[in-house]
Amino acid sequence: MDPTFDRYRRRLLIAAIAGGLVLVLLVGIGVYGLLRGPAQPAGPGDRPSGTPTESTPSSPRLPEAPRAVPLTTDAETFARTVAAALFAWDTATGYGPADYAQPLVDVGDPTGNETAGLASDIRSYLPTPEAWAQLRTYQTRQWLSIDAAFVPDAWEVAVAQAAPGQLPPGAIAYTIEGTRHRDGTWGTEPVEASRPVTFTVFLACPPPAPQFRTGPCHLLRLSQLDNPLR
Repeated sequence: MDPTFDRYRRRLLIAAIAGGLVLVLLVGIGVYGLLRGPAQPAGPGDRPSGTPTESTPSSPRLPEAPRAVPLTTDAETFARTVAAALFAWDTATGYGPADYAQPLVDVGDPTGNETAGLASDIRSYLPTPEAWAQLRTYQTRQWLSIDAAFVPDAWEVAVAQAAPGQLPPGAIAYTIEGTRHRDGTWGTEPVEASRPVTFTVFLACPPPAPQFRTGPCHLLRLSQLDNPLR
């Protein structure tokens, strides 16, 4: 056998193996990127989001179907429930982003004044249909663990400066700090990622009648992700 041809064939084999390894690496990075999600643009008052790290899931499997957001007269409880519902989805169930958005829209402002804006806010937190289709191939699910929920100082300033009638009755804001978790499967291997998130939920718990302190709360708007009131 020609020694020159033999060396050439070995080089081709080595190049093919190296190319295959690079391809596997790039695919792995792509899967992790889908789980991690897009980076959020920085804004005034942002808290550094840190570097997403692999984490062990601490949550049970999410419900198979999107659930209605329970009504309550307690503002903080409602804010926490909304926050959890906003991040809770599972691509393996057959439901899509619109299905997970609807329960949040259903507890929106009953007057309809904020419906269009709220729907837009919710969509910005959910994957696009194209991204959802990709995430579904990895059976990706997501959930939120909440570390803190508090009324930000900026809201108290806004209330003090608001003109009469500018804010709806019972309006209040809660800033949520927590960790967004995602997991999925790449082939037969589990893939996990998490990162800190923070945002503000604007809601109202209006008084329904003189004998009651507050009525059922409803959702007004959401801040941009990682751009909350402080």
